Amino acid sequence: MDFERAAWRLEIPKDRAIRDTFGFSTTRYHQLLHRAVDDPAALTYDPMLVRRLRRLRSLRRKRRTAQRLGITL
Repeated sequence: MDFERAAWRLEIPKDRAIRDTFGFSTTRYHQLLHRAVDDPAALTYDPMLVRRLRRLRSLRRKRRTAQRLGITL
């Protein structure tokens, strides 16, 4: 959570910072991040960040679904 909260301040591309910091791919990072966002403890730890990430995830899902159905949002 701390990394994601500070990610906007990175001086290198986020995907590179993920690999340098954690040692795994951005895909794996996002899998773990989404799992963490669903954890109630994360909401307690940083409610604003968790709500923002949940909102963005929901928006992306809606856009992907609409795009597959040929609907313009």
